[in-house]
Amino acid sequence: MTKPAPVTFFPKRTQGMVPNGLLGILLINFGEPTEPTPEAVAPFLERIFLQNGGLEDQSGEAAGARARELALARTPGLVEEYREIGGSPLNAQADAQAEALDVELRSQARPTRVYSSFQFAGPSIAQRLEEARADGVTDLLALPVYPFCGQSTTVAALGAVRSALDATAWAPRVRAVSGWHHHPAYVSLRTEQIRAWAAERDLQVTDPDVLLYFSVHGTPLKYLHEGNRYDRYVDEHCRDIARRLGADRYAVGFQNHGNRRIRWTSPDNEDRIGVAAESQLVVVPISFMHEQSETLAELDHDLREFAEGVGKEFHRVPVPHDDEGFIRFLADLVGAAGAPEAPSGILSPCRCTPWSGTWCTNGNRDLPPSPFTEGTRT
Repeated sequence: MTKPAPVTFFPKRTQGMVPNGLLGILLINFGEPTEPTPEAVAPFLERIFLQNGGLEDQSGEAAGARARELALARTPGLVEEYREIGGSPLNAQADAQAEALDVELRSQARPTRVYSSFQFAGPSIAQRLEEARADGVTDLLALPVYPFCGQSTTVAALGAVRSALDATAWAPRVRAVSGWHHHPAYVSLRTEQIRAWAAERDLQVTDPDVLLYFSVHGTPLKYLHEGNRYDRYVDEHCRDIARRLGADRYAVGFQNHGNRRIRWTSPDNEDRIGVAAESQLVVVPISFMHEQSETLAELDHDLREFAEGVGKEFHRVPVPHDDEGFIRFLADLVGAAGAPEAPSGILSPCRCTPWSGTWCTNGNRDLPPSPFTEGTRT
């Protein structure tokens, strides 16, 4: 992929942070409806489908009509999923992360304030930016809580920040953090969490009858063909964790959504698990930082039912959303990306976003071809 030409993240604004100013940290998450009702779920889905209208080369009124059509078709099934899991805990867990990060930063005597926002639920990115403006924030750090930089998550979230600020007269100094899956501290955190959880249950991922299985939220191939490297980040991260765990055998599968007639990353979880020789699965939802419908319904219910139906034992590693080490890791990211000087070392300018002032662990690295865009990983 050719790195985009540098463009100022916010053309009207000056890059760089003022040491004595108030730094606002905008944590951005996907969000889910807090009530499992059609009235809450349908608008939520419509916002998601509308954002991704380009997948079917639609825009304007056509994209809006198609988004409503897709939302109405998907709403009954998703409402049922939310009811089965007792409502989504995603928003509450994201808010708790923001509160814990605020406490951690204050303990370090940093003049900061943390705001929890959501792409497709409330409070929205625009609402939280208005709060930050009213609070007297002078410097803003946008931090999507997605380890892998994906088009519809990280890139779209930062684009929403840009659009919301451009619609106002507010001109804070802005920086952003995109993908951070390759940070050594984060790789270590996820590795040790998996190791400890498995050990407590007497599961050995090195056992020839146990398969370390990474379940990942899928992405449309169109985004990858346009240059996003989400699939290669996934491959790299799962490989690195497996190596640290000493697991010579591991597998990766995707949670793809069939709402549109488009091609997604492969293999689907069911396809990969269906050909696995091992009788026990240790399933790691590696792309998620909160428990939500994709973990509690799609994995714990649907995938478990499928795996047990083909004779597999199903063990699912929880998401470390409340891990104190993760909060410290986020605080370190804030310290590195929000410092007066430009970050150095592991962080470099992001190549997935066209805006300068965005930092990630991936921009200065070339990666091998993806094993997921064509065919099935074995």
